[in-house]
Amino acid sequence: MAEKDTAEKQLFQYADVFANVVNVLLFAGEALIAPEELTDVLPRSTYRGKKGKLREQERDVAKLWKKNKIRIAFLGLENQSNIDKRMPVRVMSYDGAAYRDEMNKKQGELYPVVTLVLYFGYKKHWRKPRRLKDCFEVPERLKKYVSDYRINVIEIAWLPEETIAKFDPTFRVVAEYFSQMRKGEKYRPSESVVQHVKEVLDLMAALTQDVRFIEAGEDVQEGEEYTMRSVMLDRLEDEAKARGLAAGMAEGRVKGRAEGRAEGRAEGRAEGKAEGIAERTLRTIRNQLRRREVYDIIASDNDVTVDEVIRIAKESGLAY
Repeated sequence: MAEKDTAEKQLFQYADVFANVVNVLLFAGEALIAPEELTDVLPRSTYRGKKGKLREQERDVAKLWKKNKIRIAFLGLENQSNIDKRMPVRVMSYDGAAYRDEMNKKQGELYPVVTLVLYFGYKKHWRKPRRLKDCFEVPERLKKYVSDYRINVIEIAWLPEETIAKFDPTFRVVAEYFSQMRKGEKYRPSESVVQHVKEVLDLMAALTQDVRFIEAGEDVQEGEEYTMRSVMLDRLEDEAKARGLAAGMAEGRVKGRAEGRAEGRAEGRAEGKAEGIAERTLRTIRNQLRRREVYDIIASDNDVTVDEVIRIAKESGLAY
């Protein structure tokens, strides 16, 4: 979990990535927030925990948006790859701490706090609470007195293709990957040039635990331009070859077993046939013995040795 959090923070700390993601998710891709209008905010806040001890809680990334020195907004990205059923409580706690910090400042000016929960799961939708009231049971007569709190969950893998296309390549390649996985498609890395490619690969490795992204990140050289296709192609081809080899070996094993079964059946038929011929020969030899024919002639007629004729004659009580 710590590795994933660190990787997410590394990528979203870049103002250009942060601004683009927020512009797409909140403003349908309109570039209302410019990277230079964002300033870093310490994502930590404190609260008093058990036994009165002060504890810290930390968002993934937090920035201030200053617009014409008039409007100030606080934007936080809470990234989640696993579903947290208490997320409304967590977000409310984070946001409340942010408002408290604003109140503690001398000027006392308040500004809105917006938190986005980025959900990277692709096997199932976010089906846990999106509102505070969904986290617990409330008696009917008290419902109107219990304050609610709604959170903004963004399911990356389920974003429409036209929305994903509005992201800059840096985050688009991340969204494309999870969208493709959700659809059950083979991963098709983008050919667009990606900024901060090392951080993108670190994030992908942390979110997917796929060693291919880790290995690709180790090969990235500072100052070089990369596309996801250029850094991943060799590894995808190697994997395809490995899958092909494995499939070929498996097919060979199946074919070998089938051929073995067929050979066994053929041998069985041959043995059966041989046994059948032997039985017919045995009957012929016995009939000739009953007619008291010469052993040499019986052996020659049935393609057996004289000793075999004598043995059959003794076993059948027809020796003479």
